[in-house]
Amino acid sequence: MNINSILSIIPDGLRLPLVKEYNNILQHYLERRWTASELSGGKFCEIVFTILDGYAKGTYESSPFKPSNFVDACKKLENNAGVPRSFQILIPRMLPALYEIRNNRNVGHVGGDVDPNLMDAQAVTSMCSWVMGELIRVLHNIPVSQAQSMVDSISSRKMPLVWTIGDVKRVLNPSTSLKDQILLLIGVDSTQTNIDDLFRWIEYKNKAYFLNTLRSLHRSRLIELSTDGKFVEILPPGSIYIEGLVVKINK
Repeated sequence: MNINSILSIIPDGLRLPLVKEYNNILQHYLERRWTASELSGGKFCEIVFTILDGYAKGTYESSPFKPSNFVDACKKLENNAGVPRSFQILIPRMLPALYEIRNNRNVGHVGGDVDPNLMDAQAVTSMCSWVMGELIRVLHNIPVSQAQSMVDSISSRKMPLVWTIGDVKRVLNPSTSLKDQILLLIGVDSTQTNIDDLFRWIEYKNKAYFLNTLRSLHRSRLIELSTDGKFVEILPPGSIYIEGLVVKINK
């Protein structure tokens, strides 16, 4: 059963963004991209709010909208009579908490604070998965177990291309060419990458060929090789190349 039949009651302008944001949340969690800005919880909340509002009114907006006061708007959903209790009480009370994590966590932390990003990400992914399951259960009138199976089926999570373990980064597909591994590993760094670290991460046996490849990428202006030959950095053409590579791999 596909997503169009699972949530066919919801118009495309809401259903498609809902699934997209849910998948974004799961994908970012899988990739350990835990910062609040990457969890997409805020957009997810606005979409779900619009769906609950439309369900109660009997007519849906064509696209998600953001109330001027999100918390007050969610409280007003509790006045909707004749809707399932999860649509009247549970989800409207969960959405402000999700919204708060998205907007106001990971700001202003003093040096002694413990970074909350991981536990925040766990809370966001769990709550969003529960909301998705409840939307499917109610709108499709099925048991919780089947709703959970459908939530899993609409997820299009993809294996991340690069994974970090301690101070080591790995391209997870070992058949990736040396050139592409170099660019992917440099591309995930926001600063310069140490060449010795890069060589260690790739575990390439022929260092002379590895260095020649770096020089070739430098001449092609995909990367910038430092004058002392110790660091490399991605250049805009290299970033464009990586974007195309990611699209190709994830097809």
